Amino acid sequence: MLQTYAERLLANTLKDLVRRGTLDVTLPGGRRRAFGDGTPPRAAIRFTDTRAVLALLMDPDLRMGELFMDERLVVDEGSIYDVLELLLRDADAVKPGAAVRMLDAVRMSIRRFLQNNRPGRARANVAHHYDLDDRLYALFLDDQRQYSCAYFEHPGQDLESAQRAKQRHIAAKLLVEPGHRVLDIGCGWGGLTRYLVEVAGAGRATGITLSEEQLKGARELAARAAHPQAYDYRLEDYRATPGRFDRIVSVGMFEHVGTGYHDAFFRKCHELLTDDGVMLLHFIGNSDVPDFNNPWIEKYIFPGGHIPSLSEFTPAIERSGLVVTDIEVLRLHYASTLRIWRDRFLARRAEAVALYDERFARMWEYYLSMSETAFRYQDIAIFQVQLARRQESVPLTRDYVGEREARLREAEARLGSPGLIPSGT
Repeated sequence: MLQTYAERLLANTLKDLVRRGTLDVTLPGGRRRAFGDGTPPRAAIRFTDTRAVLALLMDPDLRMGELFMDERLVVDEGSIYDVLELLLRDADAVKPGAAVRMLDAVRMSIRRFLQNNRPGRARANVAHHYDLDDRLYALFLDDQRQYSCAYFEHPGQDLESAQRAKQRHIAAKLLVEPGHRVLDIGCGWGGLTRYLVEVAGAGRATGITLSEEQLKGARELAARAAHPQAYDYRLEDYRATPGRFDRIVSVGMFEHVGTGYHDAFFRKCHELLTDDGVMLLHFIGNSDVPDFNNPWIEKYIFPGGHIPSLSEFTPAIERSGLVVTDIEVLRLHYASTLRIWRDRFLARRAEAVALYDERFARMWEYYLSMSETAFRYQDIAIFQVQLARRQESVPLTRDYVGEREARLREAEARLGSPGLIPSGT
């Protein structure tokens, strides 16, 4: 009876979700059902037990990934990305069931608690993800270890040149001049700071991070750069950073601040920025109304993380005294980045299994796959927000961006590739 009930609920859900393409489902008793219009793309999944079906129906956001990790939902044809694509690309037109809506309301009500990223907790959250074995990231990142969205200037561009284009685009918007003091909040392995010094000509680059592994890597790579004395990397929370900087940049860190700390973050940036300074904030944003963090991502990948909407973070900017001088939305660039990362990871999947285990490899595949589908089919994009203390600190038109990118490209050519920018591998 329970099995029949679960199968009926699943069929009612999937017939609405899967409208294009074909999803074949094998149920615990061996019965098979097909959903969709019979056209490609095609995928096939199998449930190993009835409770797996019920778990998915009651809490799909959390349980889909867990069931895949635990091999209670098995992909027999295609990949987990193919399955997620079939389920999500028309999902906006389907209203969730009452149980899911109730669970969503609970998660919305507790999100500020989950994002209580005080300094000690913030460091623990960062360590959960970024202090994994460094060899894991070498499996799929580019040679500069840019663990953030690339900037694709044309179709088919390779990852290394697209990541270099991202660095160039950011440096152009920062209006870096020789001798400038630059702060990178959440510096990762230091690839962007090295670009700002070696190519853009900054005089001094300070990078702060809460990841001990990334700090170690950034320092080692900076020691091989042409101007090793220009770098200062610290294990430091942004709230504790002293000094004043001509330029501030932060890439992929703001998602870890938490909604309750937006005011503190922007007030601190205002304090750190010189009167004629410029800041560029690059992060994953929500193009829809405010929402809670995906519970599977929260539990397994990025605890304490949040993807803010414009209405959540712009009031904090206004209260800080900073001026928004430009906002650019990079649509689908991260989907293309994640596609390459996923392909690279799967090509070296056996190495990930050797580093950790099979369940970890399935977790990582699910993470890369569901992230890509989020950028392709849900309201997730990259925001680049340019800020200043004074509105006249930035030119009145965007012409300068292309002009500066052209000069930076010339500087790259003079340095060679990789030239004075050491590889992260």
